[in-house]
Amino acid sequence: MKKSIRKPIMITSLVILCAVFCISGTVTVVQTVRKTRENQAFSDLKGRLEERPKEEQSEEESYGDEDSEWTEYIAPESIFGSADGESLNSRSTNGRYDELYAENPDLFGWVTIEGTKIDYPVMYTPNDPEYYLHRSFEKKYSSSGVPFMDSDCYEGCGNYLLYGHHMRNGTMFAALTQYRKEEFWQEHKTIIFDTVEDHGVYEVIAVLHTRVYKTTDTGVFRWYNYTDLTDEEVFNEYIAGLNDEKLYDTGVTAEFGDQLITLSTCGKDSVDRYVVAAKRVN
Repeated sequence: MKKSIRKPIMITSLVILCAVFCISGTVTVVQTVRKTRENQAFSDLKGRLEERPKEEQSEEESYGDEDSEWTEYIAPESIFGSADGESLNSRSTNGRYDELYAENPDLFGWVTIEGTKIDYPVMYTPNDPEYYLHRSFEKKYSSSGVPFMDSDCYEGCGNYLLYGHHMRNGTMFAALTQYRKEEFWQEHKTIIFDTVEDHGVYEVIAVLHTRVYKTTDTGVFRWYNYTDLTDEEVFNEYIAGLNDEKLYDTGVTAEFGDQLITLSTCGKDSVDRYVVAAKRVN
């Protein structure tokens, strides 16, 4: 190839590479700014929580960490069944969440795991289960969304099932993946889950690395089907499933009548899941 021909080609290639680099850099900056704003919005929400009177705090209470996009959350079809959602969004509040609840009555509660980035409101929209998948508390677009509760849950159902994105920057429910290591559980045995009505302290009973199964799969534990645990046989079936698939023994179990909470986030793909189950102890 003649030198006179090679030179324009090289220049064109360099221009294209520079353009690609500039575009990539711009996208990265935009994503970083967006994530910073989303994280700040959650910090602002937390700052607006009214302090709960000291006499209402449990002695066990102690409020207190991967980078760019989220791992897509695809909910199993079975969790989108009908919900008796007539009352959960018309509840009285315990005072601490009055301001936020008045602003957005989709607020169900607040979940916190000390020493992690999990410190977020939990939303509940039974008629549109994934409403907050990519919306902020203010109902605007948000890549990280807001943690939300399964549509099949109801007051007194026995197991509050919560979902949150696994963000690669470590926010939202990303910390749940760390529970695969027993040492992490040793340092994070307690989950705080307040509803707008009362304060809840939960102790981890099981950690699972599991998945969302196809409807044709048989002999599998569909953990996401167990929200209504008011039947003792169903409750025992859920506990047995947790015990069969848990990654390690926490030495803690639950008995019929215990209030449970189950947190879930994505793993490496759209069906891979990390699940952390806990029982209320206060």
